[in-house]
Amino acid sequence: MGIQGRQPSPAVDRAARAATRRAFRDGEREPNGEAVVVRDLVKRYGERVAVDGLSFAIQHKEIFALLGPNGAGKTTTIEILEGYRKADGGEVRVLGLDPQRDGAELRTRIGVMLQSGGIYPTVTPIEFLDLLSHFYEDSEDPRELIHLVGLDDVARVRYRQLSGGQQRRLALAAALVGKPELLFLDEPTTGMDPQARRLTWSLISSLRERGITVLLTTHFMEEAERLADRVAIIDNGRLVALASPRELTQAETDEVQFTAPAGLDLVALRALPCALDARETQPGQYVIRTKRPADLLAELTAWARDAGVLLQTIRVGHESLEEVFLRLTGHELRE
Repeated sequence: MGIQGRQPSPAVDRAARAATRRAFRDGEREPNGEAVVVRDLVKRYGERVAVDGLSFAIQHKEIFALLGPNGAGKTTTIEILEGYRKADGGEVRVLGLDPQRDGAELRTRIGVMLQSGGIYPTVTPIEFLDLLSHFYEDSEDPRELIHLVGLDDVARVRYRQLSGGQQRRLALAAALVGKPELLFLDEPTTGMDPQARRLTWSLISSLRERGITVLLTTHFMEEAERLADRVAIIDNGRLVALASPRELTQAETDEVQFTAPAGLDLVALRALPCALDARETQPGQYVIRTKRPADLLAELTAWARDAGVLLQTIRVGHESLEEVFLRLTGHELRE
């Protein structure tokens, strides 16, 4: 069915596109400051609905994380935004453009960092970035990009000899060659050691200062919590949460976390008057959600005394982003 909406005449359409290009050349942005707009997006594969009425917007210069379990619709949504897949319903706008109709123009203004592949195994980082730079009228200096992503020592090492983390950093440099206004980062730090991951986090954060909007997908909840201005969590193709990491993790509820012998009666813990939910996150590690942490502590210690249970390392705090994610999307592993 395609992107819905009334289509303007060719003359009006050409004039609108020209006005959009002039506006961006003059440094202007869309009236609402939105780099990406998704409204009621639908995508089906046969009988399966991969994206089901999804709506969100991304502001210019924002780092926006799109999170969800495997099969939630993240990749499909991003491929539609990049213009590589056609929607079955709804509307999307990227930098004021229709990714399907204006795909050629859009691809000169975005950068895409793929998960893996696409780089010839015998090419060196400097050769690869130099080659890519010739595809753009105005490109970044390949040597500056090599330095930016910390690959100076391996600039002339063949790609197949690079570590997984070095290959990921080269993919990030490649996505930046064309000076994009919008950058798509798909699992940017997969395969990196902790030091390289934090170096990459610092680099991604600095992109905001360059005026680059970032759409990020990751399975590292700490990564989203550290980097993102806002987080959208989707499940089964639908939006289940959209807020800043702080808003998601400091909602109306607190947590009482404690260690004790494994296998405690969760039904009994959930029955405590001030408990909203109780779960054993790992053997012997428990979390109880509550709106009244002080009262719950009194109830919990009284219950433990009567049950002959020794409680250890009791702590009151907020949910982590990972805990929020699991609560909203479930704990089961999906393929």
